[in-house]
Amino acid sequence: MSNLWDLSSIQPETRIVLEGDTIAAMFWNGVAQRGDQVWMRQKQLGIWRSWSWNQTGEAVREIAGGLMALGFGPGDTASILSNTVIEWVLADLAVLSCGGVSSGIYPTDAASQAHYLCQDSRTSILFVEDDEQLDKALAVRAQLPGLRKVIVFDMEGLRELHDPGVIGLAQLRELGRSHLQSHPDALDERLKNVRPDDLAILIYTSGTTGRPKGAMHSHQGLVATVRGYNTLIRQDQHDERMCFLPLCHVAERSGGEYFALYTGTVLNFVENPETVPENVREISPTVFGAVPRVWEKFYSGVMIAVKEASPLQQAAYAWGIGVGNAIAERVMAGQPVDGFLKLKFTLARWIALDNVRKMIGIHRARFLNTGAAPISPDLIRWYLALGVPMLEVWGMTECGITIGVPATRIKPGTIGVPASFAEMKVDADTGEILVRGPTLFMGYLNQPEKTAEAFTPDGWFRTGDVGLVDEDGFFRITDRMKDIIITAGGKNITPSELENELKFSPYITDAVVIGDKRPYLTVIIMIDQENVEKFAQDSDVPFSNYASLTRSPQVQELIQAEIDRVNGKFARVEQIKKFFLLETQLSAEDEELTPTMKLKRKLVQTKYAAQIEAMYR
Repeated sequence: MSNLWDLSSIQPETRIVLEGDTIAAMFWNGVAQRGDQVWMRQKQLGIWRSWSWNQTGEAVREIAGGLMALGFGPGDTASILSNTVIEWVLADLAVLSCGGVSSGIYPTDAASQAHYLCQDSRTSILFVEDDEQLDKALAVRAQLPGLRKVIVFDMEGLRELHDPGVIGLAQLRELGRSHLQSHPDALDERLKNVRPDDLAILIYTSGTTGRPKGAMHSHQGLVATVRGYNTLIRQDQHDERMCFLPLCHVAERSGGEYFALYTGTVLNFVENPETVPENVREISPTVFGAVPRVWEKFYSGVMIAVKEASPLQQAAYAWGIGVGNAIAERVMAGQPVDGFLKLKFTLARWIALDNVRKMIGIHRARFLNTGAAPISPDLIRWYLALGVPMLEVWGMTECGITIGVPATRIKPGTIGVPASFAEMKVDADTGEILVRGPTLFMGYLNQPEKTAEAFTPDGWFRTGDVGLVDEDGFFRITDRMKDIIITAGGKNITPSELENELKFSPYITDAVVIGDKRPYLTVIIMIDQENVEKFAQDSDVPFSNYASLTRSPQVQELIQAEIDRVNGKFARVEQIKKFFLLETQLSAEDEELTPTMKLKRKLVQTKYAAQIEAMYR
């Protein structure tokens, strides 16, 4: 064996493992084949409750029956406003089984945003999670004349509600049972009439450059997507994964729900976004996909724990990670690993590295996936040194995942080679990455002009990412076309490289580099509250709140030291001269952050224009 891991478990799967030319047909074939096998798990009152395929099918059938009883017709749209819970999946599959269109709304969206999405998609049925989300629906219901009914997953706290326009999910299922007793063939008839080229789902863009656009995905495009995933990152019914990213995001919808549906992988739903670190240790997934923010948080937690460990433990970790790095470098270079080094790595795992993996919850993981945003190559190397392959994947709302790093040839800093189902190239004139293939979306809902702008005359999708291809066919994204900085001196700089290096620090959560048409680079930084507070407490730094923490001279010096570390890796013209720390603790509800917790570059530059100008005085 010349590798850190068992490559046989990550080989591509080219066979069709579940028949069906629509997501709905695929789901019902899965129910028929897998029956009493467990498909989903979710905690209820502290206990994990399992859902078999048969139980899921029963719930989906009843919800679909209820929708038909409410007059929900083929081609009608239902929206889902909820956190990531099993009921989200049940509603989604019921809508698709009825021949409807399913659209997701981020649970952090305000009532005005929910109104826009429901209006744009012509939503007639709105599923909401609980009383909090129901309040948003009721606030804008009068402005949505096409909205016929609001269905609430969790009616706790709403027992006294008497509103003819609102019913609970349990009541909808009762309605469905009655409807299907009277019309026993109704659902089967609907399923027969769902066509592969029918519109299946809407996934709205994050809206960082204007109003969100509804990307239309057909059944056949989604089926091609999940079949293609198995040629990149194979899964099967023996695997377990976590379901915790928003299901209205393309990553969790197609790469989580639909891919698990296709492969039979068990989906474990976290309790809430705050319990992800605790839940991952409970679940110990065998495959784990997340955004860089999650991987950075795990790494920061380990680094803080190492600092607090005894000198002996620190020495054991340093030796172990050193051995892991030595093997990882050989593996990435395609070189064999000799028996003595393998023996040292076995010892390193036993002494330190296995404990680190268990601390995170990745000790059973066959591989890790990272995507949705750039990640520091050093972070990928660190996970490799632990003995877990981290495979970067790339995709967009409009095309799903279309490229990934193969486990047989990991190259940090690249996004890999195109999947067999996708064509990719770099435009010779602009450097923009272009994509073509069966997984591409059908266009933007109600926006034919935007759809036309998104494609070249010969049918290639314009990704907006600038990149290049190396001699091995590996693609590397250098930045977003709109984000490239040209300094006053005419130097072209890709801010994402600097930002990724900064985010590798355990004290920095996010960063936005500024400098377009400016004499030098500056940066706006969002600190990692937990780790910086820990630093302040350990260093006897007084602070009363988040703002005072960011203004503390010692914290300013701490961040300056991290910037100096990063500056040392870049030429003088690319170095950051000044910085500003955001003094407000941001969450997904704040306008500065996207739903996937990335700072919105343009909004941040506009909102903090005064602070930016101060750095250039």
